[in-house]
Amino acid sequence: MHKIIAYLDGNWVAASKLHIAVDDAGFLLGTTVTERLRTFRGQVFRLEEHLARLRGSLKIIGLDSETLASEVAAAITEFVLRNRGLIDPNDDWAVLAFVTPGSPTSGRPTVCVHGYPLPFHHWADQFEAGVPVVVSTHQQVPNNCWPAELKCRSRMHYYLAEREAATRRTGARAIVLDQAGYVAEGTTANVVIYREGEGLISPPHEHILAGVSLGVLKELAAITNTRFVLRPVTVDDVRTADEAMFTSTSICVLPIVECDGKPIGSGRPGPVYRRLLAAWSDFVGVDVAEQARRFAKRSE
Repeated sequence: MHKIIAYLDGNWVAASKLHIAVDDAGFLLGTTVTERLRTFRGQVFRLEEHLARLRGSLKIIGLDSETLASEVAAAITEFVLRNRGLIDPNDDWAVLAFVTPGSPTSGRPTVCVHGYPLPFHHWADQFEAGVPVVVSTHQQVPNNCWPAELKCRSRMHYYLAEREAATRRTGARAIVLDQAGYVAEGTTANVVIYREGEGLISPPHEHILAGVSLGVLKELAAITNTRFVLRPVTVDDVRTADEAMFTSTSICVLPIVECDGKPIGSGRPGPVYRRLLAAWSDFVGVDVAEQARRFAKRSE
């Protein structure tokens, strides 16, 4: 970590020296918009899609979206170049960008780009074992508080949902519902289910933070001749699905094999998930699951 160089407000500093002022609105109020990207073979994946979503988030909180997104874009490119010698070409990194309105003393928004090797050990075994989930009693923030398309760091409800899941089932992840009681998303991932005869099913985009990886999954569904449907998803839909899965930037796609203590489908990763994972690996030129297994041991 001490060798990694990061971007903060126009300067390049050691990542270990990153800081944010205690009077920064991002710290005081949680008014931080963010994007989490990753690399494949050392190249940032879907940069333009992430920047487009960042622009939308910046507009929502009233900041100069074009200027700040351009600053972030340049910093991401430079971040990869400056840290190139640390990035194993067979490994990959998380690259994170965030912007806040700043502090009264700074007079300008806070802009940061930083990153680190992906912590594959957190999910490497889940490509084969799958993930159990718990439907949390903590619900998604309603759209009249902030719109679903705003990607921000105000995530206390996610934190509480994950704490609840951990007390109810060891190793479980949380799924949160929207205010109408429909499935919204996981705390760090979109939720997709599969039902034979209907195809892959995602909650409508106006009710969720539609992830960049969800868009990739839709493309892969077309490649694998799998129908992709947007409609409200109930808890019962998840529990009775043939398959279910999480999708997000770091993990790509992981199978959900259990919901509230009951198996989903066979209780093991299914053939549609395996087909999509293989298609994702082909798409990016990296065996996603094997890469995670290979590099997970570095944290042991």
